[in-house]
Amino acid sequence: MQQADQSPLAAHAATPAELRERIEAERAGTPFLVLRDGAGAQRLFVLDPSSKRVTIGRSAGNDVALGWDSEVSRLHAELERLGDEWTAGDDGLSRNGSFVNGQRISGRHRLRDGDVLRVGRTQIAFRVPESADSSPTVAAGSRAELPALSATQRAVLAALCRPYKDTELATPATNQQIADELYLSVDAVKAHLRTLFGFFGVQHLPQNQKRSYLAMRALQDGVVSRRDL
Repeated sequence: MQQADQSPLAAHAATPAELRERIEAERAGTPFLVLRDGAGAQRLFVLDPSSKRVTIGRSAGNDVALGWDSEVSRLHAELERLGDEWTAGDDGLSRNGSFVNGQRISGRHRLRDGDVLRVGRTQIAFRVPESADSSPTVAAGSRAELPALSATQRAVLAALCRPYKDTELATPATNQQIADELYLSVDAVKAHLRTLFGFFGVQHLPQNQKRSYLAMRALQDGVVSRRDL
């Protein structure tokens, strides 16, 4: 069972295949939920734009059924689409309450990108690939045209992705490894990475996910090819 304090978006808990699955969901541009089941496997639930209401609970009849979590009520909470926004509500449906970012909710609670809804012991992350209130920012997973990268920025990207040369079951290179390879200072590497996070639209992600997402995006979008590694 997933621990209550572990976000389903935690990079250290995600496999490369799971990261790719999230990136593909982000590219589709539709809000979706990320959670982990009783066996710890990632599950995604796309919030269909034609749906007005999504139920969450232990019963198999719910849209998001959490049968493995004994602390979840049969009908625990619901998500409702109001205009272009999604809200979460409990309204006394559950025995143990529902929480968004650690705060118990009552009535309707508007969900924002990255919010984590907890029901029972299960954490459910809410993702909005293209948020209307952050239009200047390119959402993670989008294919917006990148600005021209400098030779050093491309070299930093290639070095970041180097561990993926022989296997996808890898983690990106550390700042120190990149600095040693390119004869740069660690501070210079950090500065280049901050710029690249912005270019690829991943700067809003949790700190422990940015590097993995950046590496996966660079490889999947062809900015860094396998032969560059």
